[in-house]
Amino acid sequence: MSELVNTRIRATATKLGLPHLAGCLEQFTARADSEMMGYLDFLDLILEEELAVRDERRFRSGLRLSKLPHHKTLDEYDFAFQPDLDPRKVRDLASLAFVQAKANVALLGPPGVGKTHIAVALAVAACRAGFTVYFTTLDDMVRQLKAADDIGRLLGKLHTYLRPNVLIIDEVGYQPLERAEANLVFQVISKRYEKGSTLLTSNKSFGEWGQVFGDEVLATAILDRLLHHCDVIAINGPSYRLKNRLTAVEGAATTNVA
Repeated sequence: MSELVNTRIRATATKLGLPHLAGCLEQFTARADSEMMGYLDFLDLILEEELAVRDERRFRSGLRLSKLPHHKTLDEYDFAFQPDLDPRKVRDLASLAFVQAKANVALLGPPGVGKTHIAVALAVAACRAGFTVYFTTLDDMVRQLKAADDIGRLLGKLHTYLRPNVLIIDEVGYQPLERAEANLVFQVISKRYEKGSTLLTSNKSFGEWGQVFGDEVLATAILDRLLHHCDVIAINGPSYRLKNRLTAVEGAATTNVA
């Protein structure tokens, strides 16, 4: 292929929004020559490569916009440390059928058992599959909504939490809410009902949510919408953070003895 043709193809690819083709044309043609590809196979190679690059770019952009605190996956979760947790239930969630169904997921358990890790891992899988994701703690969401309400922009701010296919609300129950704050949470949950998936983590049982939201009736209304289509996973094992801390302490003690 002459340099003139190369230049023309690269320019056309750039105009068409195919930057990977424009930058890797020589590699593609060299591979086609070495493998003696036919025209259709060569075209298939170019399109598959371009699609893969676009998917990766979209995935990385989705992760950036999701505000996830980290990007851990289920492969990094130590199921052996939580023997009472059935890995199959968690891995079934990773199929993202609940996202397709606009259903919810609740991960319950004491601090340190890996609830946020699993929530983030499911969020990363959703990003990879092309779904939009947004992560927030309950405390931060309430604070943002209150600030918007104070300046008359509540409806606009609500869209931040209504737009994504998957909304992760972390740390439900760590701080009790006032009734006005709980009402803001109710607005988010009720408006997302059967329109998007909500994935939350909580250190409180559902029976304690009346205390969390400062109103039994409001808590019941939130739970009614949340649990109608919801997978609930309870994790009641030991704390990973405590395990890591004890390991570090034991290691330091061994070193000092030596």
